[in-house]
Amino acid sequence: MRIFKWKKLVSLMLVGVFCGSAISASAFADDDGRDQPPAKPAAAAKIEAPAPLTERERQLLDRVEQLEKRMAELEGKAQPTAAPAPASSDSSAVSTGSAVAGSAPAAAPSTVSAEPASSRVTNVATAARVQPQAMEKTATGTVKPEKAQPFAFADFTWLNGNPRTKEVPLDTKFFTPEIRADVDYVYDFAHPKDDTIGGSSEIFRSNEVHVTQMGVGGDFHYDNVRARLMTQFGLYSETTPRNDASPSRGQWNLDNAYRYLSEAYGGYHFNAMHGVNVDAGIFMSYVGLFSYYQFDNWAYQPSYVSSNTPWFFNGVRVQIFPTEHLKIEPWFVNGWQSYGRFNNRPGFGMQILWRPNGWLSVLGNQYMLGEDALNTPGRVRYHTDDSIQIKYYDNPERFLDKAAFSLTGDMGCEHGGGVSCAGNSAKGPKQSFLGYMLYNRFWFDNDKYGLTIGGGQINNPGRYLVLLPPINGATATSGTPYFTENPGDPYKAWDASGTFDWMPSQYITFRWEYNHRAANVPYFSGSGGVTPPGGNTGTPGGLVCLSGFPTCDGSPTNTWFPDLRKTENRATIAILVKF
Repeated sequence: MRIFKWKKLVSLMLVGVFCGSAISASAFADDDGRDQPPAKPAAAAKIEAPAPLTERERQLLDRVEQLEKRMAELEGKAQPTAAPAPASSDSSAVSTGSAVAGSAPAAAPSTVSAEPASSRVTNVATAARVQPQAMEKTATGTVKPEKAQPFAFADFTWLNGNPRTKEVPLDTKFFTPEIRADVDYVYDFAHPKDDTIGGSSEIFRSNEVHVTQMGVGGDFHYDNVRARLMTQFGLYSETTPRNDASPSRGQWNLDNAYRYLSEAYGGYHFNAMHGVNVDAGIFMSYVGLFSYYQFDNWAYQPSYVSSNTPWFFNGVRVQIFPTEHLKIEPWFVNGWQSYGRFNNRPGFGMQILWRPNGWLSVLGNQYMLGEDALNTPGRVRYHTDDSIQIKYYDNPERFLDKAAFSLTGDMGCEHGGGVSCAGNSAKGPKQSFLGYMLYNRFWFDNDKYGLTIGGGQINNPGRYLVLLPPINGATATSGTPYFTENPGDPYKAWDASGTFDWMPSQYITFRWEYNHRAANVPYFSGSGGVTPPGGNTGTPGGLVCLSGFPTCDGSPTNTWFPDLRKTENRATIAILVKF
């Protein structure tokens, strides 16, 4: 039908050109005789034979005949087509976190991190590339609207733990690049003489400029096959592996094998429901809500509920999207933030993410059955981590243009192997975890400035989730006699922080933050530091003797002691970049 209409249009145009040529020729002929007097009218009309066609007129007629013939051929070929081809759409949208993956390039997460790449899911940039009215053909030949991409119905860049970038430079059908830089300067008011900060999984040195993390990688996606790679150079490549004791079991130095990788997995996207992803490798956990990458977060130093819980898992995950508002993600992993197993049993878990609209996000992470105490088979860990985020104000026309809060609560315990979940009993002392954190954030001047106030509290008898201070080079494997993590050891802590962000571009954040942290036992670095006078001495898990004493027994007369305090105050300046 469309070809037939074009045929009529072109024919009319050519006839118009032909007539115009004849009129033009007549006009020129009249111009040639404009100085002559007008001819007298003939007395009677005389019928004469039609004048022969000029060469130009014959050419025009031949051209019309050729076009008509060509249109007829095209129209004949088009007759078998029952319907026009459906509009194409990206077969799989993904975010650096999670949503869907396939041939279409994905903008770095939404997850859904939670994908949010692991939990992060398709963000606004990805959603914009997917045509909402795309159609797909059924087995009967009819067409129906393609299912909506998960979490693409609203802008979730306001969420804590989600990157705020909406455009990805150099994005292609095959690869979505990602580059991250985290550089900071920390001022510790205690002035530890060895510039060492303990008790944090984000901040490690004071009064020095350091590259905490430099990541290069991105997402690969083609023909429903997906993969993600993100490196970790800088302090993260040293500090994250030292908190994992599993490499000490067995051979091949797993900490060295993985230390420069923060994410590394491959998988496949199935076009079922609103998408199903199956991935295997190292992926972000989003237990504790905050992202492993500071650029994505409302604050630089999260509270203990986030800082002391897993940043990553090594295993297999299945991301199931029954609707565009819901993600169900079961895990089969080696252990609790571990490269390998601690004993003979893996861990199991699940994440559920629900976003019914653009201002509410509900996240639940559950972990169970893992035996995560090194060389202690039979001690089983359980943990629940649950968060809610609400954007309660949104008015782009005002200087204060947005406000939101996040609330996270965690509970957990271990039982067996000499400890008990229920309380001190014949089975052993109570080994549990209870904590929360609350953050409120304001955005100003079209999201150019941000202000976050927050903090939290934990109670962790047995200290099984307390980060071990790096006294004399101690690691999660070695332990230290200066800060024990035995069943029944008490540990309570709380913190508060204020964070100001300047965000002149979607790709960079200038951050200023003040933190106050406190514990019921000496834990934070004091002015004397946590390094012996001559540097790390002997084995990290042993006592350090004072000079002149070949042996020591823990007495102050012959034993060196670190300077640990119950409080910590520090200020942080950071430059955070993400492309």
